[in-house]
Amino acid sequence: MRFLTPNGLKFYVEQAGDGPHVLVINGTGNDLRRKPSIMDSPLTSHFCVTAYDQRGLGQSDKPEGPYSMRDYADDAAAVMDAMGIDKAMMLGISFGGMVAQEFTIRHGARLSRLALWCTSPGGAGGTSYPLHELEGLDLDARALASMKLNDTRIDDDWLAANPEAVEAALQKLDMSEFEHEPHFAEGRAAQLEARAQHDCYERLGQIACPVFLGGGQYDGIAKPSAMQALESKIPNAKLTLYEGGHLFMLQDGKAFPDLVAFFNEAKT
Repeated sequence: MRFLTPNGLKFYVEQAGDGPHVLVINGTGNDLRRKPSIMDSPLTSHFCVTAYDQRGLGQSDKPEGPYSMRDYADDAAAVMDAMGIDKAMMLGISFGGMVAQEFTIRHGARLSRLALWCTSPGGAGGTSYPLHELEGLDLDARALASMKLNDTRIDDDWLAANPEAVEAALQKLDMSEFEHEPHFAEGRAAQLEARAQHDCYERLGQIACPVFLGGGQYDGIAKPSAMQALESKIPNAKLTLYEGGHLFMLQDGKAFPDLVAFFNEAKT
């Protein structure tokens, strides 16, 4: 765990594991203080995994907005520089997958392999659900709406029959312990604004490295059609749709082994 200031902004960075480098770019609102995180995943048993709080989030700086997807992509390159990582593999999850697309288009020579999970190309290829529209809801309403979006199999009857799952979702969304921090709300809002502007669809043909696309069959945020649009535009991409929703990697036990196998192919 360390703080780095590679481009004038302070970033909180974690690194764990041994082996080839994998840089992980996390999703909307992600804060590495909330556990479990990607650092607790099977990836760290196979690779040297680096993850960081993105600008506006967690323990990283929250400069005045607006932020752009180019800013986020260039932040990732700056973190790599500061960590002494010349070239790596990359996993982008949800919003992080949007950043990873922009990163690969701008800094593609620094990647050997790319995995894009539960994300979208934007533009004519389809956008992810506009999560900024949920920000005005109270915590209870936002949790219920998020659960239905995360997995489209969930309906009101399921929610009524599974109060423990609703409570877990409430706890996950509850960021009140951090809301007192300076510029907490502004940073979250600036990230959501950048997310809403994401559009790499017409530029995806510039991505040259092998790409593993993973999505959930019941994802209402990054719909299967958006993942299929990514596959149609990226030259060397293959899509697998898993038994699950937006968090398919926690629902389908095949997801992480498939990702490990994909990254291990870089060794052969």
